[in-house]
Amino acid sequence: MYHFQEKYINPFTDYGFKKLFGEEPNKDLLLDFLNELLHKEQGQITQLTYIKNEQIGTGELDRKAIFDLYCENERGEKFIVELQKSKQNFFKDRTVYYATFPIRDQVQRGPWDYQLKAVYAIAILDFIFDEDQQEPEKYRYDVKLTDIETCKVFYDKLTFIYLEMPKFNKTLAQLETRFDKWLYVLRNLPDIQEIPEILQEEIFTKLFEVAEIARFTPQQVKFYEDSLKYYRDLQNSLDTARQEGIEEGIRRVAIQGIEQGLSDEMLVKLTGLNLATIAELRQNS
Repeated sequence: MYHFQEKYINPFTDYGFKKLFGEEPNKDLLLDFLNELLHKEQGQITQLTYIKNEQIGTGELDRKAIFDLYCENERGEKFIVELQKSKQNFFKDRTVYYATFPIRDQVQRGPWDYQLKAVYAIAILDFIFDEDQQEPEKYRYDVKLTDIETCKVFYDKLTFIYLEMPKFNKTLAQLETRFDKWLYVLRNLPDIQEIPEILQEEIFTKLFEVAEIARFTPQQVKFYEDSLKYYRDLQNSLDTARQEGIEEGIRRVAIQGIEQGLSDEMLVKLTGLNLATIAELRQNS
């Protein structure tokens, strides 16, 4: 049996995310999160219905497009809520592609005036897009079809929201809104042992109860163990690849310095490599 040091589940695991947001008894958690995320343009969402992903698309390729959660509100507006643990090539392309399914799902047989219900694609990211690295304070991106010249929204029924969670670094003392509290919980849940006073609200009390590993059945523990192992293996692989990338970059800098005629002493100071590695690079360059 896996020994958990954490009291609460990691919401960035597949099982953890769906335990909090994807189960019918806990639907009020997802409802509250979406209301806090979208209240400025949505008003109040009063009902949510989960939709099976298998209903989306028509062909075999379409049916393989799977996102974490798919639901609709009382007005028939659709919501894709996806958690992404690692960088992926063309991830933005993928979210656009996924958004086409709820659009096509609205096609009606016979005469139809093409009026569509709004579609929201929400991505909770455990990484930062490379192009966003220079904006360390901006963790939320709201994207709509917009006129380039006037910057006015041209079409408001298709919305993409990206939350770059590694950028959210607010402390408990800095939490100002309920949405801040949601992001804090999602970012820090595995590190919390005692519920902070500022989070002792009814909705978060329920979240902590749902997330407490000690309340799980043996089967739920097994599912979470498997999901957590996959998450940690993925993180280790990413950390290794990142470190290898850094080391390879340093070696490339050293090679460029050799080609420019820099001395060994200067190369050691510049790159942190030892003399033996510099000598090896000189021999092979």
